[in-house]
Amino acid sequence: MGSNEATLPSRQPSPRSDAQPPKIIEELLAHADVRINGSRPWDIQVRDARLYRRVLTQWSLGLGEAYMDGDWDCEQLDELFHRLTRTDIESRAVGTAKLRLALETLRHSLLNLQSQGRAFEVGEKHYDAGNDVFERMLDSRMIYSCAYWERAADLEQAQLDKLEMICRKLQLQPGETLLDIGCGWGGLARFAAERFGVRVVGVTVSKEQLALGQQRCAGLPVELKLLDYRDLQGQFDKIVSVGMFEHVGPKNYEVYFDTVRRLLKPGGLFLLHTIGIDVTSPRTDPWIDRYIFPNGKLPSAVEIARAVEGRFLVEDWHNFGPDYDRTLMAWHANFERAWPQLKDRYPQRFQRMFRYYLLCCAGFFRSRQGQLWQVVLAGRERRETYRSVRFSAV
Repeated sequence: MGSNEATLPSRQPSPRSDAQPPKIIEELLAHADVRINGSRPWDIQVRDARLYRRVLTQWSLGLGEAYMDGDWDCEQLDELFHRLTRTDIESRAVGTAKLRLALETLRHSLLNLQSQGRAFEVGEKHYDAGNDVFERMLDSRMIYSCAYWERAADLEQAQLDKLEMICRKLQLQPGETLLDIGCGWGGLARFAAERFGVRVVGVTVSKEQLALGQQRCAGLPVELKLLDYRDLQGQFDKIVSVGMFEHVGPKNYEVYFDTVRRLLKPGGLFLLHTIGIDVTSPRTDPWIDRYIFPNGKLPSAVEIARAVEGRFLVEDWHNFGPDYDRTLMAWHANFERAWPQLKDRYPQRFQRMFRYYLLCCAGFFRSRQGQLWQVVLAGRERRETYRSVRFSAV
């Protein structure tokens, strides 16, 4: 069973599912044009009226856990969350829920949730959930980050184009050394070694990723390690980090960029591929934090720029956030298609958790709160003019 599985709470006698919803909840949903037990595919269908208490006391955490427990359903979760997110419903929290969010903000401000002592928690919680889930959900290279859909018709080609674009943005040359911070299952490392003739060192905080990644990169000039980025040594011609910066945390941004600066050879290039958020937020979503990415924190453009200033020059900043919506929907389709082969190992609550995760994130990017940035950075000593790389539709 996947390590994400939480203990199912004991069910106590609760109000009937046809009980009248609290007026405050109806009013909150009305702002997003969502109804309780409505007829449209994005409307919420209540199965157990304890949902209302869970939302009013725990907000998004209660909503997510209630879905996992089967208290409610929705035909199009992605569209529901698109509507909720685009109306900034989090800012409308009331009562106990508002207090809980304030406490979350305080927790993030007082604690370094991404300290070196906590570095491996996300690997154990999420990435070690089971390679079989990710093998069936992702493309053949197991790239677990936003694909690039400009000229692609399917997930396989979209991820291939993304890898090609990254390597071209980095101006990789045969014989160069590439450091991959957050290498996942080694998909980018293998691609860069095979297609561009570079030697790659990759690091991950997931034991499961490492084991499978080493198998997939066998026979290539690729070395993958279980290591926190702060412990890296050496120097590299180019550095890349794809989908890892979301786990660094604001209290560590300066350390992160100082580390990259120390590791990058003079004149080298660094490409940062990260999810971002449209406005700086003091916290992360409590449900995502508990069940999917513990201790994660999405950066804003301001936070990245502030940390980069005085350390690097920004050579290129590329946003293709809407492509993550399409990527997540493709992953969801693959996950649901593969569930009959997975269900003997994972309980239904795991299925509902993963479905909720993929579709609420799709709605987040569809609302444009969620961004996806590729930022190319270089030191001031680099003299060459940098020419941005984009792929055009064919």
